[in-house]
Amino acid sequence: MEKNPTTRALFAAHAYLPGGWRRNVLLEWDGTGTLRAVKPELPNAPEGVAHASGPLMPGMPNLHSHAFQRAMAGLTEYRATPADSFWSWRDLMYRFAARVTPDDLGAIASWLYVEMLKAGYTSVCEFHYVHHAPDGQRYGNPAELAQRVVDAADETGIGMTMLPVLYQYSGFGGLPPRDDQRRFINTPDQLLALIESLRRARPEHGARRYGVAPHSLRAVSQVSLRALVAGLDAVLPGAPVHIHIAEQTAEVDACVATEGVRPVQWLLDRFDVSPRWCLVHATHIDAHETIELAKSGAVAGLCLTTEANLGDGIFPAHDYLDAQGAIGVGSDSHIGVDWRAELRLLEYGQRLVRRQRNVLASPHAAYVADRLFDAALAGGARASGRTGGALVEGARADWIVLDAAHPNLAEQSPQTWLSSIIFCEQGETPVLDVYTGGERVVTQRRHRAEDRLYADYRKALARLVADA
Repeated sequence: MEKNPTTRALFAAHAYLPGGWRRNVLLEWDGTGTLRAVKPELPNAPEGVAHASGPLMPGMPNLHSHAFQRAMAGLTEYRATPADSFWSWRDLMYRFAARVTPDDLGAIASWLYVEMLKAGYTSVCEFHYVHHAPDGQRYGNPAELAQRVVDAADETGIGMTMLPVLYQYSGFGGLPPRDDQRRFINTPDQLLALIESLRRARPEHGARRYGVAPHSLRAVSQVSLRALVAGLDAVLPGAPVHIHIAEQTAEVDACVATEGVRPVQWLLDRFDVSPRWCLVHATHIDAHETIELAKSGAVAGLCLTTEANLGDGIFPAHDYLDAQGAIGVGSDSHIGVDWRAELRLLEYGQRLVRRQRNVLASPHAAYVADRLFDAALAGGARASGRTGGALVEGARADWIVLDAAHPNLAEQSPQTWLSSIIFCEQGETPVLDVYTGGERVVTQRRHRAEDRLYADYRKALARLVADA
């Protein structure tokens, strides 16, 4: 990875630190990409230290991604059945997933991660469930596809939490998998072996973490979920566990019919759901589940652009945040790759339901943008199992630099900067530069390998679309 022409220090006239914007901030970091000092309110800029090209703020963790779906964005926007829904979309997605090769996946993931970085995401949790060859047979290297995704993260510079997915069944009650799910299927032991193989080939370091992702309660059993978490703890105690849950009302109804209880309540009753857990979507939770999930410390993984695109529903964010629940955001199916859009839709959904404005403000945070940004940073870092989410000593040196001359920021005070970049949609991205682990990977809105990786992506996309 090419080094920046810096002395491992950067001075910013304005930087967003815990508690808000501060002036004249010096950041210092070491060769591992870890911040060693954050010094605000200096009387003068130190001599010989590079200056940030604009206001500086922490990079956003992206806590939910299915990389291959980036290449199908826009290809399902037609009515496939008289009652088009998440489930008919899923059938189309499965057909697309059946065609993706290892080379395709590497190219798609690399370009997607360029897009994430340019938007200001500095790490990603990859919920990776396409494991096998199109006929369902295992590759000679069972971790072949997962390694392609991890390598894409390394090449682009984005931090990664790789979450190989356990998928066993097609529905509650242990229904056998469908033929179009054959690329996903593993037992807990097979998945744990895949993770160990992956860790040997691509060990953890400052930018990389591992965890597991039981796909959903409909795709695993209580016994297999328990075996998976126990097996993970034997090698990576406390590592992240992510799960899709309560995304669709049909899923909730099926869980009640089969198990006698709603899915989030089922999980809370049977497992030690704690801050290591990320419950992705959790859209359809009742009042009791809302309070209990908040108490658990688990992160609700909200993917607003995807949830809107699929017609999932609206998460009870007002009540959940009032109960001190933790949230983070993800781009999921990648029909949008911008954390600002996720936070904007989070607030706008509540406005439409309640017919009020600034719904997700609080008595302690009058500015909605600031409250949601802080919450998504903290929850995203927790769900990632990474030391990020804030510019503090000991954290990963991940940050973004804003364009102070952007029309949505020009002539404004720092107090309204976050509001302007989240709730004003006009113009190009205000994200100018992006640093991960202290390395500048995006400069003046351009990724260092943008042209090459885009050409590779187009080749993969051309083949996939031609085969459709």
